[in-house]
Amino acid sequence: MLTSRGLVEWIARDRLSLAVTTYQRGGLFLLGTKPGPALGLWAAAFGRAMGLHATDQTIWLATASALRRFENDLPPGHSEDGFDRVYIPRVGYTTGDLDVHDLGVDADGRPVFVATRFGCLATVSDRFSFEPVWTPPFLSALVPEDRCHLNGLAFEDGRPKHVTMVGTSDVADGWREHRINGGLVMDVTSNEVVCRGLSMPHSPRLHDGKLWLLAAGTGHLGFVDPNTGRFEEVCFLPGFARGLSIRGRFAVLGTSMPRRDPSFEGLPLGENLRTRGASPRCGLHVIDLESGSVVHWLRFEGPIEELYDVAILPGVARPKALSFSRRSTAGSRIRFEVEGQGPRHFVLVG
Repeated sequence: MLTSRGLVEWIARDRLSLAVTTYQRGGLFLLGTKPGPALGLWAAAFGRAMGLHATDQTIWLATASALRRFENDLPPGHSEDGFDRVYIPRVGYTTGDLDVHDLGVDADGRPVFVATRFGCLATVSDRFSFEPVWTPPFLSALVPEDRCHLNGLAFEDGRPKHVTMVGTSDVADGWREHRINGGLVMDVTSNEVVCRGLSMPHSPRLHDGKLWLLAAGTGHLGFVDPNTGRFEEVCFLPGFARGLSIRGRFAVLGTSMPRRDPSFEGLPLGENLRTRGASPRCGLHVIDLESGSVVHWLRFEGPIEELYDVAILPGVARPKALSFSRRSTAGSRIRFEVEGQGPRHFVLVG
């Protein structure tokens, strides 16, 4: 792992830590500082760790077949072996393999997540694998076919507001035909499209009244101009960009190595890297949103090639999290209920 010269000092000065998921290796990484200051890294194993929602006391994590809520076990002002937060998984909801992407918590304390395999926003249920909250109007059925690759979710005033998806396909796995420029942002409160023509958009986030997102297919961080509906590029990142957390004037985001499969072939990102004489990187980048410059960075080396989400833990110096053994989700049984249609079931073969 390599870091820029000022990253550790920035984390220590602002008294924050970072939570990062890498579903390829099934890990939740917590990065803080220890005396020196030096970078402190804690890894907890969770299969297919993806979406994150975090505060200084609570972490919600989407895994291969469950949503888990972690709570800090330490009283205020206490530490344990140098750690000022010990996050313990206290609550878990078994969902089955929904391919959960972005995750948040609404004003009522209810987790709301993107069930990508079904193309809908959903929440947890005491009886079913999930309860649908919103579905794109162009989808004709709620089935586990990943038709549009709905992936990103932004909240406004504690309510779901915007989502990103790769295309408006209504057939199984049809989103792959729209990877180059079929991506869009939709307002879930009005079902209106607010931005089109994107390449594999991810991680929409509302901050200070501005809608930020990552155009992963081109490698850009930018925002949507509310007057024109255009995506305004602010910064280019060397990699497939996913995972975005903003605090003040700084954004922390992740980049991954493109996968070696057809889903990543022919994307504008490849040409953008070539014209800049750059190779893709797996790591974190701290961006000054006012200047668009990369002020700090961290690069993972070795077997870690893909990141999904990033969350800032404010006021946390050095966190750790407990985990338990992961299990296969092959053959998991998904059960959900659609209003007016009754319960439905699917068995997924992994």
